[in-house]
Amino acid sequence: MTNARIVLTTVGVKEVADKLAQQLVERRLAACVNIVGPIRSVYRWKQKIHNEQEYLLMIKTTAEHAARLETVFKELHPYELPECVEIGISGGGEEYLAWLAGEVSGE
Repeated sequence: MTNARIVLTTVGVKEVADKLAQQLVERRLAACVNIVGPIRSVYRWKQKIHNEQEYLLMIKTTAEHAARLETVFKELHPYELPECVEIGISGGGEEYLAWLAGEVSGE
C-alpha cells in the first residue's frame, strides 16, 4: 500500500464541483480532482428516497491530507452530510505517485 489516496464526494451542481475542485488544489489538499458526470445517485435521506443528478469528484491526495478533507468539507461543501469516502491506492507508477505527494506537500 502506498501513501496515496483517492477520496470520493458528490455535489449536485457542476459549478459547485468546479469551485470545490479548484479550492482543494489551491489549498494543496489535492494534487488533482477529476469531475465525473453528470451521474445519477439514488439514496435514502431523512426517510425519503431521492433520485438526483450529481457530479462525482475523485480527489487524488495522500493519507495525511485525506484525513483533513472531512473537516474542510464542513467549510466548503454545500451538503449537510457530504460523502467523504477514502480509498487506499495499493500501487501505481512511481513517478506519478511522487508527483502526487509533491503537489500536496508543496515540494
